[in-house]
Amino acid sequence: MTYVDGFVVVAPSENKDRYIAHADAARGLLEEFGAVRVVEAWGDDVPRGEINDLWQAVDARERETVLFSWIEYPDKATRDAAGQQMMSDPRMEQLGPMPFDGQRMIYGGFEVVCAAGPGGDCGYVDGVVLPVAQDGKEAYRRFAEASAAAFLDHGASRVVDAFGDDVPVGKVTDFHRAARVQDGETVAFGWVEWPSKAVRDRGWEALMNDERMSAGEDRPFDGKRMMFGGFVPVVDG
Repeated sequence: MTYVDGFVVVAPSENKDRYIAHADAARGLLEEFGAVRVVEAWGDDVPRGEINDLWQAVDARERETVLFSWIEYPDKATRDAAGQQMMSDPRMEQLGPMPFDGQRMIYGGFEVVCAAGPGGDCGYVDGVVLPVAQDGKEAYRRFAEASAAAFLDHGASRVVDAFGDDVPVGKVTDFHRAARVQDGETVAFGWVEWPSKAVRDRGWEALMNDERMSAGEDRPFDGKRMMFGGFVPVVDG
């Protein structure tokens, strides 16, 4: 797995069952087009931030829920071909109206720079979006590798970090505005998979005292503009 399409979506909370049914139907087509995994994760513990956050990223409103989602591909060429098929296959339209506001969905293509851990049953996801320097890919990779080792030691089953490659500018919302990107920056997208929320909560208690997580000024990104949250997978295949 070397390429990811990442999404942050907002949907009416009352549409959860419709959203899952729509996403599960789309998953079957995406896998036919070459995707190796499709995950949709429903917002559970998504904090508000002082500068930005995932709520603001998609202009979430009252009685709406933020989702963190991704599609994994073996390479960028497969992803690009899948995109063409999605645009032309009539079965995509037959899925019916989207049970969410597509105009406020943010998405982009990301090159995986670190994927660690065996994976397995995923009961909970921590998702993160943050701004990084365009020329800082190797520094971010080194940081991601060190962080991944800490997460795995404290109960995570898989950690993935990906670097912005094909991140479009949107009319209403996009990753650039969400992360308050400045000149010379792009966006990173990543997640941590946990067996359960309980394991995740215990893991974070331990991580707070792990020196590998306290790089301080050596972090190759602006932590004040980092957006994150906890999510429950509702489609995973």
